[in-house]
Amino acid sequence: QVQLVESGGGLVQAGGSLRLSCAASGSFFSINVMGWYRQVPEKQRELVASISSGGSTNYGDSVKGRFIISRDNAKNTVYLQMNGLKPEDTAVYYCHTDQITVHWGIKRNLWGQGTQVTVSS
Repeated sequence: QVQLVESGGGLVQAGGSLRLSCAASGSFFSINVMGWYRQVPEKQRELVASISSGGSTNYGDSVKGRFIISRDNAKNTVYLQMNGLKPEDTAVYYCHTDQITVHWGIKRNLWGQGTQVTVSS
């Protein structure tokens, strides 16, 4: 079974940094776009950043200039380096991929279990 497993969340003071990691596990051939979304209670999940298999990146407006997304295709892992954290960055962060190619076909829209990031003021 293919899964996305996140790590690296926690509590940090405003202005601090955290790095999130998300590794794809299981049997598959390739992963398309990987990204990070975040969600707070009673609000819609929002895009934080995404990165294609070729390295093209896309960022949400609220994190541009502070967060950096990267991926290691050999390790099937995506990272989110979060700098200059603000209390409003507090959320559950979810790893996501739009498409994974497995032996029987394509598995779409896969989510990780989420990791809590809390920024104190």
